Amino acid sequence: QWRNKATMACERAERIGDGKPLTLSVQVQHWPIRGQFTIARGSKSEAVVVLAEISDGTVTGRGECVPYARYGESINGVVVAIENLRPALQQGLDRQRLERLLPPGAARNAVDCALWDLQAKQAGCSVAELAGLAPLRAVPTAYTISLGEPEVMAAQARQALSHPLLKLKLGGAGDADRIRAVRDAMPECRLIVDANEAWPADQIYRLVAVAADCNIELIEQPLPAEEDGVLAEIPHLVPICADESAHDCASLKRVMGRYDAVNIKLDKTGGLTEALRMTDQAHMQGLKIMVGCMVATSLAMAPAMLVGQHADWVDLDGPLLLLRDRESALRYRAGDVYPPSPALWG
Repeated sequence: QWRNKATMACERAERIGDGKPLTLSVQVQHWPIRGQFTIARGSKSEAVVVLAEISDGTVTGRGECVPYARYGESINGVVVAIENLRPALQQGLDRQRLERLLPPGAARNAVDCALWDLQAKQAGCSVAELAGLAPLRAVPTAYTISLGEPEVMAAQARQALSHPLLKLKLGGAGDADRIRAVRDAMPECRLIVDANEAWPADQIYRLVAVAADCNIELIEQPLPAEEDGVLAEIPHLVPICADESAHDCASLKRVMGRYDAVNIKLDKTGGLTEALRMTDQAHMQGLKIMVGCMVATSLAMAPAMLVGQHADWVDLDGPLLLLRDRESALRYRAGDVYPPSPALWG
């Protein structure tokens, strides 16, 4: 019911500022990571984001995205895709037309979120109000433990005592030892794991059983997306969540029977508009919701807070992995992330 109201409000919100000529600024920004962030696909020491700013001459909306090579995206390709919207923006681009001009992905995400921010400023209210939602509240978020040797991950988990929910990045070989080591180190902590498609299909049952023995709450994308059919054939001793296998509403049909939950990321859906729609449809299909993120600044997390209000798991810790964050950054305390200030977004 909350989402049906929000869907109707989204449609009404499209009319705010419709037709006004809009100008665009696009920047590529580099944000150093604290130490190094490692997943099954490799390591990185900085987050490279694309910032889109859209102005009507009086107020400016902002959106941030992270191009992801796994989905065939590049920094230059995303910048070009956004820059190509200049003529449409000069004619007063709205979010409905944006969905016809760009496919789901990082480029559309930055522009969609900037348009939401702009519309909220034009209307003199919050994005939550525009979307028909209650005022945003703080929500508990996972804190990510980077992929490493079992004893290293266990030590990192011990250092994260202020975070009641930890997310373990896994990588295939040695994952059973990683899971057991962290559980032994943190017997009371809530744990979820993310394999980033790294588990071999012939090991899936054994590794799911290890996760169940260690009281893991959720397993995220254990198999490559193109090989996940086997998930329909095994017992789900632990709920399994689709990430790379679920991008937008159109992908929900193929995950049914294979997954118990979907990870909704705005860089996959192409922005908040589709993310809210996908949340609605996933709930109607009986799927649980995880809202996730790339490693990015608070500006990228802020729109996802709307999805996080009714998610079963929230994973919006990207800024905590950075050496520094934007001004007016999101506030994190005792494992919770708090709503953005108007100076940041929304």
